[in-house]
Amino acid sequence: MHWFSSIIPVFMSNENVGALHALWTFPAIVVLALIIAWSAESAQYFISQGLALALLAWFQTAPEFMVEADLAWHKEVHLMLANLTGSLRLLTGVGLPLVFFVSYFYNRKRKNGSTIHIEKAHSIEVVFFGIGVLYLFIVYLKGSLSIVDGVVMLLIYLVYLFFLTKLPSKEREEQSQMEYIPAKIIGMKSVYRTSTIILLFIIGGVGLVFAVDPFIGSMKSIALTAGISEFIFIQWVSPFLSEFPEKLSAFYWAKKKEGATMGLMNITSSTINQLTLLPALLPFVYSYAVGGATAIHFDAYQRSELLLTFAQCSTTMLLLIDMKFNLYEAGGMFIVWCIQFFVPSTREMVTYMFFGWTFVEVTLILLRVKGMDMAGNFVSTYKKYIKI
Repeated sequence: MHWFSSIIPVFMSNENVGALHALWTFPAIVVLALIIAWSAESAQYFISQGLALALLAWFQTAPEFMVEADLAWHKEVHLMLANLTGSLRLLTGVGLPLVFFVSYFYNRKRKNGSTIHIEKAHSIEVVFFGIGVLYLFIVYLKGSLSIVDGVVMLLIYLVYLFFLTKLPSKEREEQSQMEYIPAKIIGMKSVYRTSTIILLFIIGGVGLVFAVDPFIGSMKSIALTAGISEFIFIQWVSPFLSEFPEKLSAFYWAKKKEGATMGLMNITSSTINQLTLLPALLPFVYSYAVGGATAIHFDAYQRSELLLTFAQCSTTMLLLIDMKFNLYEAGGMFIVWCIQFFVPSTREMVTYMFFGWTFVEVTLILLRVKGMDMAGNFVSTYKKYIKI
């Protein structure tokens, strides 16, 4: 049950030298991800907010992409799916609820402090979140991920980016309200600022290229030495470390009076990346590794993981469909995530719990107890800014 409690003794043993690499690979992944996040946060104030959040989310999840690409290159489908499903469930089951809790703690005395109201223009993120979730279900039904799927997912993501480029930019926040390092970069003269942002991107990207393979190796060694399933260990530890910077940024925004939506949408944008762009990459890397166009096929266990991930993501999307996120929704998502994390044997039950919750949300919408503000907001945003 408490598999994580057996990790600590690993570092006190000389039986597996590979496990000791975690002493530098784990912090290296976090530091490199932070470097990329700082450069992305600094660059985001020169383009539209929606596009900035999407690009910020992409650069923040760059370590996740590197891990997945490495696993696909080595044809480790089982572990590749572990990392993908774990990252999606961490973002929706931990990331979004914790953004709410941080916002609630700092703003609980304000009127409506127990609810985060999402701005109309961010209906684009919620809509494409839903599209990504629906395609995840198609992948589950097929039991495979092919190059055709990769092309479709890539097109979904490109359309999403195109829509975001049409949104207006917002005024840059005051330097005093920004995180320390991005604030310092923004305060530089133009030529130094640009050079610093590019340099940080290069350092973070090159560093990840060299660190990601030993990072995966050290996780496997720890799992082996501690007697933990590689699938379970990589499913939670890898995305937790690689997604740390984006959660840090989202929590920082959530503390501010008007920053909760930004924090919530930062996590949502990252989820859209993981639902579309990340899986789109995998069949191409995998096919190149095996020497020809080849679909990635999933076994019964892997499909059950996909189904649980779909159930959790579909519930999350329906919670956001009224463009609000409140206390019972955040608390419920976090509690159900904790159940599957601490008691892995209950995952089948948790899948049914999420489907039951999805049914309740759909019923509330059909009975008009809960609104579908997302649809109206999306249409009005489309007419006002996009107009294809």
